[in-house]
Amino acid sequence: MKVLRNLLMLTLLTSWSATGLNAQCQTWNDSDKKDQAENAHVVYRPFMKGDLAKLDAENFKIAFDNWKTAYDIAPAADGQRPSHYVDGRKLLKAMMAAEADATKKKELADWIMRLYDEQMVCYKNEGYLMGRKGFDMFYTPGYGYGKTTYETLIGAMDKAGNSTEYIIYDPLGQVMKYLYTSKQLPKEEFLKIHEKAIAIADHNIENNAKYSDYYKSSKAIFENHFKEIEDDIFDCTYFKEKLLPSYKENPEDLEVIKYVYVTLRERGCDDTDPEMAELKGKYETLAAEINAELEKQRRIDNACYDATQLQKEGKFEEALVRYKECTESGEQEGAALAQVYYSMAFIQTWELAQYQAARSNARKAASLKEGWGKPYILIGDMYSKTTRSCGDDWASRLAVLAAIEKYAYAKSIDPEVTDDANKRIGNMSGARPDGQEGFMRGVKAGQKATVPCWIGETVTIRFK
Repeated sequence: MKVLRNLLMLTLLTSWSATGLNAQCQTWNDSDKKDQAENAHVVYRPFMKGDLAKLDAENFKIAFDNWKTAYDIAPAADGQRPSHYVDGRKLLKAMMAAEADATKKKELADWIMRLYDEQMVCYKNEGYLMGRKGFDMFYTPGYGYGKTTYETLIGAMDKAGNSTEYIIYDPLGQVMKYLYTSKQLPKEEFLKIHEKAIAIADHNIENNAKYSDYYKSSKAIFENHFKEIEDDIFDCTYFKEKLLPSYKENPEDLEVIKYVYVTLRERGCDDTDPEMAELKGKYETLAAEINAELEKQRRIDNACYDATQLQKEGKFEEALVRYKECTESGEQEGAALAQVYYSMAFIQTWELAQYQAARSNARKAASLKEGWGKPYILIGDMYSKTTRSCGDDWASRLAVLAAIEKYAYAKSIDPEVTDDANKRIGNMSGARPDGQEGFMRGVKAGQKATVPCWIGETVTIRFK
């Protein structure tokens, strides 16, 4: 910055100016130097509209000197606006940012703080100004994490109450954490200030439409500063006192009950505590009622989900009806739809003995999910279940071959079903056609034959 070139000259100005502050609320209205003050005011004010850090040294000096003249004659300007205090702080902050000497930085910082104090005397609005002053203190050399910064910030809350600006929360949280961990802030006082700050934030989150989001994020930042020490600071008793009143005011509000119960548990409250037991019981009762209603509506609205639940409940025919509605709804496709058809086939195979419909649905399932062996295992099971009703002994043994072929095919396309397929093949191998009977029928191994019953499959003859 060009202003750095003449920093020494500006610093000299501050050294005598900072010791000769006029703390009285003098205006130019009753001053014999009114014209001089007004002229100086008019000269420096345009410079305040731009970025002071970008001014060259000459223009910065013009702005500063004229502000200084106007301020010395009339600190309170015309008595209607605090521009000399506000503008002075801006000029001094620009100088402080460019200053390298720690002692001179501290002089400038002290001057900035005095301008806050003078403005509060002359123009009141102490809550707002103390908040701004405390904010600046935190980021100013010589103040930072000190007790003075802390006292100024909590003074702002005392003065402004619910009108306290959201900007104080980040510095206040950092200062409180530092003072607490350095044994300068007792836990009792910490908790008192914490509660007050949270109450102000919550009030504005609920009632300050314009800045609600700002208070919400500032509150989160404030609370986040205490994560490392919260277990040491906050206990069950404290949170019960804080949260139970909201439960008493909303005894049937599930969200309130859940929040209070979960928070208290996180803070070490035991479920054997009578109030915790009450909260837990109320939460479980309300949650069960609400979940039951949600479940009921979900089953009405979602045929696919309802069908799975009916199947679990053993209501198989009703499940089939809902599964069919599911396939027609367009809600499922691909692998998900394949599973629906498989579920239908499973019910029809094992519960309703509807084998032809079951096979049709199993084939649909297989066509929708490539490399899936389970539908073919199920078809093999259908054949296995109906071997004895397929006709004479020879026809029954051909049905066994049909089942074995389905199991073999299933494991050939899907390694995941290999164990199931092998077990079934092992169990049924002894029921294959007898070679002697094949000879009597003029049938040789390797020939093709059709299973005569509902199965209707063409199989390859393999004897025992």
